[in-house]
Amino acid sequence: MFGRRPDATLVTDLSPVRRFMPMLSARRNDNLVYYGHEVPVDAALAFVEEWNRGRDPAKRMTLFHLLLRALARVAEERPRINRFTAGGRLWQRDGVWISFSAKQAMADGAPILTVKRRFEPDESLDAMVEALTGDLRRGRSGEPSTSDKEVGLLLKLPPFLVRGLIRLARGIDALGLLPRAMIEPDPMFSSFFVANLGSVGLDAGFHHLWEHGNCPFFCVMGAVQVGDDGVRRVPLKWTFDERVEDGFYCARSLERLRELLEHPEKL
Repeated sequence: MFGRRPDATLVTDLSPVRRFMPMLSARRNDNLVYYGHEVPVDAALAFVEEWNRGRDPAKRMTLFHLLLRALARVAEERPRINRFTAGGRLWQRDGVWISFSAKQAMADGAPILTVKRRFEPDESLDAMVEALTGDLRRGRSGEPSTSDKEVGLLLKLPPFLVRGLIRLARGIDALGLLPRAMIEPDPMFSSFFVANLGSVGLDAGFHHLWEHGNCPFFCVMGAVQVGDDGVRRVPLKWTFDERVEDGFYCARSLERLRELLEHPEKL
């Protein structure tokens, strides 16, 4: 029972110190690391412009699409970043799942919608862009997601009962007994959570790690900036749970992400 989960397999090839870390410090935000870098995107923006030429405006690609594509590719190539901690153990996630947020409309009072999807390694770039566009279209239409419906039901209960149910769900999840039907729609059970502040013209900032769920990596993408050398760069700010993997492996993974965005034809 304690070595099984519906969404992952237990990682066993660890040193004693690595096995002990998730038990020593159980909270995600007690183990966070901040890291920021700027990625040159002249080639990526040119690739996006060429890709969109003559296409239906409703199916056009953005730089954000390319970032998600590159991130999914890196997680496939370097699977140790696609892990998470739960119940004092380290787990290898089943598949690459990315959650991201967007405004329903560019207005102060417009709510933020959250999309989560699985990125398959054999999915074409065209199919990925079309699927993401469809996900955003459905979200902006106001159609409630499974998570929206679940939260709506919870909010009908008294606050003390909601807090009790949340603690119960966390305990069940720590034992690996939370059903897949509750895990898959929840955006906080994902490989990465990405927020695009650049879409509203803002610079990137560091996000916190949610204690709910098991997402160990949060990425915030800022607006494209032009440097003194004339090169366009996009700032990416990362917050990650260092219990998942050491900094060297994570840094090498981010270098691979940078390489893919600098050479988008590889995507």
